[in-house]
Amino acid sequence: MHNNRVSGGRFLAVTILNVAITIVEIIGGLLSGSLALLSDAFHNLGDSLSIVLGYFAQSIAGRPENHRRTYGYRRAEILAAMLNALFLIVVSVFLIIEAIKHLHHPEHVNGPIMLTVAIVGLLANLISAGLLQGGSHHSLNVRATYLHVLSDALSSVAVILGGLVLTFVNLPWLDPVLTIAVALYIGYEAIPIIHQTLSILMQSAPRLDYDQIKQDLLGIDGVVNLHHVHAWSIDEHRIIFSAHLNCQDMLLSQVEEVYHQAEQILETKYGICHVTIQAECLRGQDEELFDTPPDRQSICE
Repeated sequence: MHNNRVSGGRFLAVTILNVAITIVEIIGGLLSGSLALLSDAFHNLGDSLSIVLGYFAQSIAGRPENHRRTYGYRRAEILAAMLNALFLIVVSVFLIIEAIKHLHHPEHVNGPIMLTVAIVGLLANLISAGLLQGGSHHSLNVRATYLHVLSDALSSVAVILGGLVLTFVNLPWLDPVLTIAVALYIGYEAIPIIHQTLSILMQSAPRLDYDQIKQDLLGIDGVVNLHHVHAWSIDEHRIIFSAHLNCQDMLLSQVEEVYHQAEQILETKYGICHVTIQAECLRGQDEELFDTPPDRQSICE
């Protein structure tokens, strides 16, 4: 299991940087009349809240299993990632609506102020992204927070380009157009995180080669069939797997060896970290991988 966690000190540093950027950009946006700058400021304010949420989610996820949470609290990070990504979508929609309004009623923008503030914002966002970058490869929660900061950096680049142009040329429509472009990018980056977190929360089956798993387990001496298979994810790293194995009539000590071999195959070849196997002799021997026996259907219904 991965343990590349982002320290509380880094989360705090990123939060302080985002709050500072927000204050500077609000002042700069009001002075320059730039919607892109004001939009980026409120985006940064939301980021600060998201970073705090991400930190607390990571702290909660590290708690050990107990009698109430037998799989632990790891899905706290998944929930935080989904909330952060949903917030990004809401921000994107809001920015697009405001930008369209400004396209219909363009306002003069002070290019030099817009440019100066955007450069400060870009530097701070790049530092924040650097602090979070390592953990973004191993945690959806940190990745969502990292994307917040990265989208801010991209937004700052767009605002810098806009500021450069507006310093020399009066193009009132450029500021809202840049805002729409940044908003579309933010939404584009957030959608895959929402999809992945929803799949985990809905206990969708992870992408495994189930036919090959069946062939591998049938290769164990004494195993004659595999059925009633279930697989789901606790988070983006931990896959849970359960199945019924039909075995030849054998001693319990021999069944334990079958368990051991099955667990080794599932862990080393498929990255499954938690395996539950029920051994049976004749019961369910004609069933398919995912078919539920009639007696179980009546109980579940």
